[in-house]
Amino acid sequence: MLHVVMASMLLATPQLAVSRFSPPAPPGGSTAVAHASLGSQSFRTAMRNDALRDSIRSRVAATPGAFVAVSYNDLATGAALALNADSVFHAASTMKVPVMIEVLGRLQAGAYALDQGVLLVNQFASIVDGSAFSLDAGEDSDSALYRRLGERVPIGELLRRMITHSSNLATNQLIALVGAEKVTATARRLGASRMQVLRGVEDQKAFDRGLINTTTSADLAALLLAIETGRALSPQSSAEMRDILLAQEFRQKIPAGLPAGTRVAHKTGEITAVSHDAAIIYPPERKPYILVVLTKGVHDGAVSSALIADISRLVYVHATGSR
Repeated sequence: MLHVVMASMLLATPQLAVSRFSPPAPPGGSTAVAHASLGSQSFRTAMRNDALRDSIRSRVAATPGAFVAVSYNDLATGAALALNADSVFHAASTMKVPVMIEVLGRLQAGAYALDQGVLLVNQFASIVDGSAFSLDAGEDSDSALYRRLGERVPIGELLRRMITHSSNLATNQLIALVGAEKVTATARRLGASRMQVLRGVEDQKAFDRGLINTTTSADLAALLLAIETGRALSPQSSAEMRDILLAQEFRQKIPAGLPAGTRVAHKTGEITAVSHDAAIIYPPERKPYILVVLTKGVHDGAVSSALIADISRLVYVHATGSR
Protein backbone atom coordinates (compact mmCIF):
# COMPACT_ATOMS: atom_id res chain seq x y z
CA MET A 1 0.00 0.00 0.00
CA LEU A 2 1.34 3.43 -0.90
CA HIS A 3 1.49 5.86 1.97
CA VAL A 4 0.38 9.48 2.06
CA VAL A 5 2.87 11.86 3.60
CA MET A 6 2.78 15.50 4.62
CA ALA A 7 3.87 18.18 2.18
CA SER A 8 6.82 19.00 4.40
CA MET A 9 8.13 15.46 3.91
CA LEU A 10 7.75 15.75 0.15
CA LEU A 11 9.76 18.94 0.10
CA ALA A 12 12.53 17.22 2.02
CA THR A 13 12.96 14.47 -0.56
CA PRO A 14 15.45 14.73 -3.45
CA GLN A 15 14.35 16.40 -6.66
CA LEU A 16 13.42 13.98 -9.41
CA ALA A 17 14.10 14.88 -13.03
CA VAL A 18 11.62 13.85 -15.69
CA SER A 19 12.30 14.13 -19.39
CA ARG A 20 11.83 12.60 -22.78
CA PHE A 21 14.65 11.51 -25.06
CA SER A 22 13.48 14.27 -27.49
CA PRO A 23 12.69 17.04 -27.96
CA PRO A 24 14.25 18.99 -25.05
CA ALA A 25 12.14 21.53 -23.19
CA PRO A 26 12.95 25.16 -24.04
CA PRO A 27 14.97 27.09 -21.46
CA GLY A 28 13.27 29.56 -19.15
CA GLY A 29 9.60 30.07 -18.40
CA SER A 30 7.28 28.10 -16.20
CA THR A 31 7.02 24.32 -16.19
CA ALA A 32 3.54 24.59 -17.70
CA VAL A 33 4.80 26.75 -20.58
CA ALA A 34 7.70 24.39 -21.23
CA HIS A 35 5.35 21.42 -21.22
CA ALA A 36 2.80 23.12 -23.45
CA SER A 37 5.46 23.97 -26.02
CA LEU A 38 5.99 20.27 -26.61
CA GLY A 39 2.46 19.88 -28.03
CA SER A 40 -0.71 18.52 -26.53
CA GLN A 41 0.34 14.85 -26.56
CA SER A 42 3.69 15.62 -24.97
CA PHE A 43 1.95 17.90 -22.48
CA ARG A 44 -0.29 15.04 -21.37
CA THR A 45 2.76 12.77 -21.11
CA ALA A 46 4.58 15.36 -19.02
CA MET A 47 1.60 15.70 -16.69
CA ARG A 48 1.54 11.92 -16.23
CA ASN A 49 5.29 12.01 -15.53
CA ASP A 50 4.68 14.66 -12.89
CA ALA A 51 2.17 12.37 -11.22
CA LEU A 52 4.66 9.49 -11.30
CA ARG A 53 7.32 11.75 -9.83
CA ASP A 54 5.07 12.76 -6.96
CA SER A 55 4.06 9.16 -6.26
CA ILE A 56 7.66 7.96 -6.12
CA ARG A 57 8.67 10.85 -3.89
CA SER A 58 5.81 10.08 -1.52
CA ARG A 59 6.70 6.39 -1.36
CA VAL A 60 10.38 7.09 -0.68
CA ALA A 61 9.51 9.63 2.01
CA ALA A 62 7.39 7.01 3.75
CA THR A 63 10.49 4.84 4.38
CA PRO A 64 12.60 6.38 7.16
CA GLY A 65 16.29 6.71 6.32
CA ALA A 66 15.90 5.65 2.69
CA PHE A 67 18.01 7.26 0.00
CA VAL A 68 16.89 6.08 -3.45
CA ALA A 69 18.06 6.42 -7.03
CA VAL A 70 15.78 5.58 -9.94
CA SER A 71 16.44 5.41 -13.67
CA TYR A 72 13.54 4.66 -16.02
CA ASN A 73 13.83 4.54 -19.81
CA ASP A 74 10.91 3.41 -21.95
CA LEU A 75 11.81 1.96 -25.34
CA ALA A 76 8.16 2.12 -26.41
CA THR A 77 7.58 5.84 -25.85
CA GLY A 78 11.01 7.39 -25.33
CA ALA A 79 10.00 8.61 -21.86
CA ALA A 80 12.75 8.90 -19.26
CA LEU A 81 12.77 9.65 -15.56
CA ALA A 82 15.72 10.08 -13.22
CA LEU A 83 15.96 10.40 -9.45
CA ASN A 84 19.48 10.82 -8.06
CA ALA A 85 20.58 8.91 -11.16
CA ASP A 86 24.21 10.08 -10.91
CA SER A 87 24.58 9.40 -7.18
CA VAL A 88 27.25 6.79 -6.47
CA PHE A 89 26.29 3.64 -4.55
CA HIS A 90 28.10 0.51 -3.46
CA ALA A 91 27.36 -1.71 -6.45
CA ALA A 92 26.87 -4.92 -4.43
CA SER A 93 26.08 -7.78 -6.81
CA THR A 94 24.87 -5.55 -9.64
CA MET A 95 28.54 -5.36 -10.66
CA LYS A 96 28.08 -8.90 -11.97
CA VAL A 97 26.26 -7.46 -15.01
CA PRO A 98 29.41 -5.89 -16.55
CA VAL A 99 31.37 -9.01 -15.59
CA MET A 100 28.89 -11.03 -17.65
CA ILE A 101 29.29 -8.67 -20.61
CA GLU A 102 33.09 -8.88 -20.47
CA VAL A 103 33.13 -12.68 -20.20
CA LEU A 104 30.76 -13.12 -23.14
CA GLY A 105 32.73 -10.53 -25.11
CA ARG A 106 35.85 -12.64 -24.69
CA LEU A 107 33.92 -15.73 -25.72
CA GLN A 108 32.59 -13.90 -28.77
CA ALA A 109 36.17 -12.96 -29.70
CA GLY A 110 37.19 -16.63 -29.54
CA ALA A 111 39.36 -16.43 -26.41
CA TYR A 112 37.59 -19.49 -25.00
CA ALA A 113 34.31 -21.42 -25.23
CA LEU A 114 31.27 -21.68 -22.97
CA ASP A 115 31.94 -25.38 -22.40
CA GLN A 116 35.61 -24.86 -21.55
CA GLY A 117 36.34 -25.98 -17.99
CA VAL A 118 38.02 -23.79 -15.39
CA LEU A 119 39.58 -25.29 -12.25
CA LEU A 120 37.38 -24.16 -9.38
CA VAL A 121 39.40 -22.86 -6.43
CA ASN A 122 38.61 -20.84 -3.34
CA GLN A 123 41.71 -18.72 -3.05
CA PHE A 124 42.04 -15.24 -4.48
CA ALA A 125 44.52 -12.36 -4.23
CA SER A 126 43.66 -9.13 -2.42
CA ILE A 127 44.06 -6.04 -4.58
CA VAL A 128 45.75 -4.34 -1.60
CA ASP A 129 48.85 -6.49 -1.26
CA GLY A 130 48.30 -9.71 -3.17
CA SER A 131 47.71 -11.73 -0.02
CA ALA A 132 45.40 -14.72 -0.29
CA PHE A 133 41.81 -14.76 0.95
CA SER A 134 38.96 -17.24 0.65
CA LEU A 135 35.18 -16.94 0.48
CA ASP A 136 32.82 -18.18 3.18
CA ALA A 137 30.29 -20.63 1.74
CA GLY A 138 27.87 -19.63 4.50
CA GLU A 139 27.87 -16.04 3.24
CA ASP A 140 27.35 -17.01 -0.39
CA SER A 141 23.84 -17.31 -1.86
CA ASP A 142 25.11 -20.24 -3.94
CA SER A 143 26.76 -22.50 -1.36
CA ALA A 144 26.25 -25.63 -3.48
CA LEU A 145 29.06 -24.64 -5.85
CA TYR A 146 31.63 -25.06 -3.06
CA ARG A 147 31.08 -28.83 -3.17
CA ARG A 148 32.77 -28.82 -6.57
CA LEU A 149 36.07 -27.24 -5.50
CA GLY A 150 38.95 -28.91 -7.32
CA GLU A 151 36.77 -29.77 -10.33
CA ARG A 152 36.79 -28.15 -13.75
CA VAL A 153 33.54 -26.25 -14.15
CA PRO A 154 32.44 -24.92 -17.57
CA ILE A 155 32.70 -21.16 -18.02
CA GLY A 156 29.09 -21.08 -19.21
CA GLU A 157 27.90 -22.64 -15.96
CA LEU A 158 29.91 -20.20 -13.86
CA LEU A 159 28.48 -17.33 -15.88
CA ARG A 160 24.90 -18.47 -15.37
CA ARG A 161 25.33 -19.16 -11.64
CA MET A 162 26.95 -15.74 -11.15
CA ILE A 163 23.71 -14.08 -12.33
CA THR A 164 20.87 -16.47 -11.53
CA HIS A 165 22.17 -17.60 -8.10
CA SER A 166 24.37 -14.50 -7.53
CA SER A 167 27.28 -16.86 -6.83
CA ASN A 168 30.22 -15.02 -5.30
CA LEU A 169 32.55 -17.96 -5.94
CA ALA A 170 31.67 -17.99 -9.63
CA THR A 171 32.09 -14.20 -9.75
CA ASN A 172 35.59 -14.21 -8.28
CA GLN A 173 36.58 -17.07 -10.57
CA LEU A 174 35.43 -15.16 -13.64
CA ILE A 175 37.00 -11.86 -12.56
CA ALA A 176 40.28 -13.72 -12.08
CA LEU A 177 39.85 -14.95 -15.65
CA VAL A 178 39.12 -11.62 -17.39
CA GLY A 179 40.47 -8.93 -15.02
CA ALA A 180 38.51 -6.28 -13.11
CA GLU A 181 40.12 -3.43 -15.05
CA LYS A 182 38.83 -4.91 -18.32
CA VAL A 183 35.33 -5.15 -16.84
CA THR A 184 35.41 -1.46 -15.94
CA ALA A 185 36.73 -0.49 -19.37
CA THR A 186 33.91 -2.38 -21.08
CA ALA A 187 31.31 -0.78 -18.82
CA ARG A 188 32.67 2.68 -19.57
CA ARG A 189 32.67 1.98 -23.31
CA LEU A 190 28.98 1.16 -23.12
CA GLY A 191 28.09 4.40 -21.36
CA ALA A 192 28.44 3.48 -17.67
CA SER A 193 30.67 6.50 -17.09
CA ARG A 194 30.88 6.31 -13.28
CA MET A 195 30.87 2.54 -12.75
CA GLN A 196 34.01 1.15 -11.14
CA VAL A 197 34.75 -2.57 -10.79
CA LEU A 198 37.92 -2.83 -8.77
CA ARG A 199 37.73 -6.40 -7.52
CA GLY A 200 35.70 -9.48 -6.75
CA VAL A 201 33.80 -9.92 -3.49
CA GLU A 202 34.87 -10.41 0.13
CA ASP A 203 38.31 -8.84 -0.24
CA GLN A 204 38.23 -7.58 3.34
CA LYS A 205 41.55 -5.71 3.17
CA ALA A 206 40.29 -3.75 0.18
CA PHE A 207 36.94 -3.08 1.84
CA ASP A 208 38.68 -1.76 4.97
CA ARG A 209 40.54 0.73 2.78
CA GLY A 210 37.40 1.87 1.01
CA LEU A 211 38.24 0.09 -2.23
CA ILE A 212 34.79 -0.99 -3.32
CA ASN A 213 32.87 -1.57 -6.54
CA THR A 214 30.59 1.36 -7.29
CA THR A 215 27.79 2.28 -9.68
CA THR A 216 24.98 4.70 -10.34
CA SER A 217 21.46 3.91 -11.50
CA ALA A 218 22.26 5.69 -14.77
CA ASP A 219 25.27 3.39 -15.28
CA LEU A 220 23.25 0.21 -14.84
CA ALA A 221 20.48 1.57 -17.05
CA ALA A 222 23.06 2.25 -19.77
CA LEU A 223 24.34 -1.34 -19.60
CA LEU A 224 20.86 -2.86 -19.71
CA LEU A 225 19.90 -0.60 -22.60
CA ALA A 226 23.03 -1.72 -24.47
CA ILE A 227 22.10 -5.36 -23.88
CA GLU A 228 18.49 -4.93 -24.95
CA THR A 229 19.28 -2.93 -28.08
CA GLY A 230 22.13 -5.23 -29.13
CA ARG A 231 24.89 -2.62 -28.78
CA ALA A 232 26.79 -4.49 -26.09
CA LEU A 233 27.71 -7.58 -28.10
CA SER A 234 26.53 -9.64 -31.08
CA PRO A 235 22.86 -10.57 -31.46
CA GLN A 236 23.65 -14.12 -30.30
CA SER A 237 25.56 -12.93 -27.23
CA SER A 238 22.89 -10.34 -26.45
CA ALA A 239 20.22 -13.04 -26.57
CA GLU A 240 22.35 -15.21 -24.26
CA MET A 241 22.61 -12.36 -21.73
CA ARG A 242 18.88 -11.72 -21.81
CA ASP A 243 18.18 -15.42 -21.27
CA ILE A 244 20.51 -15.50 -18.27
CA LEU A 245 19.00 -12.36 -16.74
CA LEU A 246 15.49 -13.73 -17.32
CA ALA A 247 16.43 -16.79 -15.24
CA GLN A 248 17.23 -14.70 -12.14
CA GLU A 249 15.96 -16.53 -9.05
CA PHE A 250 15.63 -13.60 -6.63
CA ARG A 251 12.31 -11.97 -7.47
CA GLN A 252 11.22 -10.11 -4.32
CA LYS A 253 12.09 -6.64 -5.65
CA ILE A 254 11.19 -5.27 -9.11
CA PRO A 255 9.29 -8.44 -10.22
CA ALA A 256 7.22 -8.40 -7.02
CA GLY A 257 5.62 -5.11 -8.12
CA LEU A 258 4.53 -6.47 -11.50
CA PRO A 259 1.56 -8.55 -12.66
CA ALA A 260 2.14 -12.28 -12.37
CA GLY A 261 3.84 -13.70 -15.43
CA THR A 262 5.54 -10.47 -16.52
CA ARG A 263 8.93 -11.28 -18.03
CA VAL A 264 11.80 -9.54 -16.23
CA ALA A 265 15.49 -9.76 -17.11
CA HIS A 266 17.28 -8.42 -14.05
CA LYS A 267 20.07 -8.52 -11.49
CA THR A 268 19.68 -7.83 -7.79
CA GLY A 269 22.30 -6.86 -5.23
CA GLU A 270 22.43 -6.35 -1.50
CA ILE A 271 24.82 -5.80 1.37
CA THR A 272 24.20 -4.23 4.78
CA ALA A 273 21.71 -1.34 4.38
CA VAL A 274 22.07 -1.49 0.58
CA SER A 275 19.51 -3.11 -1.74
CA HIS A 276 19.29 -2.83 -5.53
CA ASP A 277 17.53 -4.20 -8.59
CA ALA A 278 18.27 -3.42 -12.23
CA ALA A 279 15.83 -4.73 -14.82
CA ILE A 280 14.51 -4.91 -18.35
CA ILE A 281 10.72 -5.33 -18.08
CA TYR A 282 8.74 -6.87 -20.94
CA PRO A 283 5.04 -5.95 -20.67
CA PRO A 284 2.84 -7.90 -23.08
CA GLU A 285 2.46 -6.61 -26.64
CA ARG A 286 4.76 -3.62 -26.36
CA LYS A 287 8.45 -2.77 -26.33
CA PRO A 288 10.21 -3.16 -22.98
CA TYR A 289 11.36 -0.52 -20.54
CA ILE A 290 14.43 -0.26 -18.33
CA LEU A 291 14.04 0.29 -14.58
CA VAL A 292 16.89 0.54 -12.08
CA VAL A 293 16.21 1.18 -8.39
CA LEU A 294 19.13 1.57 -5.98
CA THR A 295 18.61 2.07 -2.24
CA LYS A 296 20.70 2.65 0.85
CA GLY A 297 20.06 3.55 4.45
CA VAL A 298 17.45 0.85 5.15
CA HIS A 299 18.73 -1.97 7.38
CA ASP A 300 15.69 -4.23 7.08
CA GLY A 301 15.91 -6.14 3.80
CA ALA A 302 12.18 -6.81 3.70
CA VAL A 303 11.47 -3.08 3.97
CA SER A 304 13.87 -2.14 1.17
CA SER A 305 12.53 -4.94 -1.03
CA ALA A 306 8.98 -3.68 -0.48
CA LEU A 307 10.09 -0.14 -1.34
CA ILE A 308 11.63 -1.30 -4.62
CA ALA A 309 8.56 -3.42 -5.43
CA ASP A 310 6.24 -0.46 -4.83
CA ILE A 311 8.32 1.81 -7.08
CA SER A 312 8.25 -0.93 -9.71
CA ARG A 313 4.44 -1.09 -9.44
CA LEU A 314 4.13 2.68 -9.85
CA VAL A 315 6.33 2.68 -12.95
CA TYR A 316 4.48 -0.27 -14.52
CA VAL A 317 1.13 1.48 -14.11
CA HIS A 318 2.62 4.64 -15.60
CA ALA A 319 4.22 2.83 -18.53
CA THR A 320 1.30 0.60 -19.47
CA GLY A 321 -1.72 2.60 -18.31
CA SER A 322 -2.95 -0.46 -16.40
CA ARG A 323 -4.35 -0.52 -12.88
